[in-house]
Amino acid sequence: MLVIAHRGASAELPENTLPAFERAIELGADYVELDVHADAEGRLVVAHGRPRPGRDYPSLEEAPDLMRGRLGVLVELKTPARYRRRDVVARTVRLLSADDVLICFQRPPLEEARALSPSLRTVQHVGYGVSIRAARDAWAAGFSNSRVTRRGITAALRLGLVPLVYTVNDEERMQELAAAGVAGLFTDRPERALRLFRAAARP
Repeated sequence: MLVIAHRGASAELPENTLPAFERAIELGADYVELDVHADAEGRLVVAHGRPRPGRDYPSLEEAPDLMRGRLGVLVELKTPARYRRRDVVARTVRLLSADDVLICFQRPPLEEARALSPSLRTVQHVGYGVSIRAARDAWAAGFSNSRVTRRGITAALRLGLVPLVYTVNDEERMQELAAAGVAGLFTDRPERALRLFRAAARP
């Protein structure tokens, strides 16, 4: 089971911050997921909501640098069409390493990213205007915890997609999803998932 620290170890520390990412590394997560917007000056910044003036945000340059070589990074493009004039997709792709992964709810930004970097792994979130079949060119399909079904997981696997589910913090639910064939979980509580799945993997 891939353990993906959702916006870092965000149950312990403020989300999408360098300390939350550092804590996820300390815990032993497989990946950190972070969100990217363009701010008013056009800088690519790490934030879940639209950046507000006067707030201090990590830049997309510094956040992956903190984690590179220590764990994987999943970068989610938030409403990239809003920032089309800022060339957000191409600029983000240039900042990603070979081990990083790009995520989006919309399909066109991921198609653009794969055209720019054919080896780039992508996660297509499905169920919100994008079908599982429409995600077939991605590496993985992302399902909402409240909407994922066994049928959807099976369909993803048949298409060769890695099924991931967001955002799961309950341990019983984590075990249910694992039994259903889910390969990775986004969680605000990576320590819980690690305790469950790493302990189970030990002989």
